Amino acid sequence: MMPEERIRVDAKLDRLEEIIGFVEDCADRFRLEDSRKFGLNIAVEEAVVNICSYAYPDTEGMLDVACRVTDESLVIELSDSGIPFNILTLPDPETDAAIEDREIGGLGGYFIRQFSDAVSYTRRDGMNVLTLLFRRGASIELP
Repeated sequence: MMPEERIRVDAKLDRLEEIIGFVEDCADRFRLEDSRKFGLNIAVEEAVVNICSYAYPDTEGMLDVACRVTDESLVIELSDSGIPFNILTLPDPETDAAIEDREIGGLGGYFIRQFSDAVSYTRRDGMNVLTLLFRRGASIELP
């Protein structure tokens, strides 16, 4: 079983590549199928971009990323002490409309929910904690 691994980085978009690399390394050690890594990368990228863009509007802050294994799942936990915000409360975008008729934005939470096997948010001890779960061998239908 893989022990929990964590990194702490500045919550800045220029750290995105480092965060994705860390999560991909964890997924490789967990032996997550290549077909699942696409969804993992999309979900993590959307969550990180949201945190870096909105969690700290008037100041700089940190982002903690943890990877752990439970049973047959890889769990990614993203924590920040920014303003409270649950991305999961956003409504699903109107995906039936023609692309030119859609509003810009609003896909991040949708992609996170679609590509993760399970996702949760909590505000704990002054921290936003977004938890993404990816099961080994599970198949997610692309939206």
